[in-house]
Amino acid sequence: MTYGSQSMTAPLKRVAMRKPGRSLLSAKAADWHYGPGFDGARAIEQFDVFADLVASCGTEIIWIEDTGDGLADAMFTHDPSLVSDHGAILLRMGKPGRMAEPDLHAVSYQAAGIPVLGRIEAPGAVEGGDCVWVDTTTLAVGRGVRTNQAGIEQLAAMLAPHGVTVLGFDLPLGNGADACLHLMSVISPLDEKLALVYAPMLPVAFWQLLKDRGYTLLEAPADEFAASYGLNLNVLPLVPGDVLMVDGFPKTRALMESAKCRVRVFNADALCIPCEGGPTCLTRPVWRE
Repeated sequence: MTYGSQSMTAPLKRVAMRKPGRSLLSAKAADWHYGPGFDGARAIEQFDVFADLVASCGTEIIWIEDTGDGLADAMFTHDPSLVSDHGAILLRMGKPGRMAEPDLHAVSYQAAGIPVLGRIEAPGAVEGGDCVWVDTTTLAVGRGVRTNQAGIEQLAAMLAPHGVTVLGFDLPLGNGADACLHLMSVISPLDEKLALVYAPMLPVAFWQLLKDRGYTLLEAPADEFAASYGLNLNVLPLVPGDVLMVDGFPKTRALMESAKCRVRVFNADALCIPCEGGPTCLTRPVWRE
């Protein structure tokens, strides 16, 4: 198979990405909740550097084209779908402006020969940023503004026949309903049983599960979490212990390096920080092995 991704850190063999183009250049920051520093043209330049880093490990990129459809957030391909060892699951977005994005993924998966296992239907909502594989048979899902109980139940029903247990965990409101707080806003797995976390916002039951499963949790510094709007924590493993992160957060980088991780950085002051999405958000792993 050339698909299947029931791991957060196994070598990234294949990934779905969308290079921002006309849709981002024409985006109005207020419409998409983009913050100070947003610059579409610079964001595209920074994305190109990031994509080259992803491809540098031999990862195949499945490109989802920006046709000028106005879907500025569609560059954050992590959220509209989830890929299991048994096929892709098309999710249903909790952010109204992103409701059309799962259909883009459906077209790309069909072209790439990846079967679709199922689809989240209304009133269910699940975004990929709320989904964390604790191990190959346990999927943790954050229940919050973007993902609801109906969506979690549908996801559980799809995966149960394949031996996967889906566990829901309540998230705090964070900075409000318009901001983006996913479960992956407070955890980034780095290697098997190793994760970077922002402990003050971790659901207690999820923290207990990770400790019970033998995880080592690196607690990200609070000042860099605040300064980056949480994106110092948004770290993408290319292979176990070899990760990409946004530049500018030396204490977080040193923390991971002290745990024997190789850390590579890229400038994202126009791409990630104002748009509230980091390197994990910009990628939908299709095949990790």
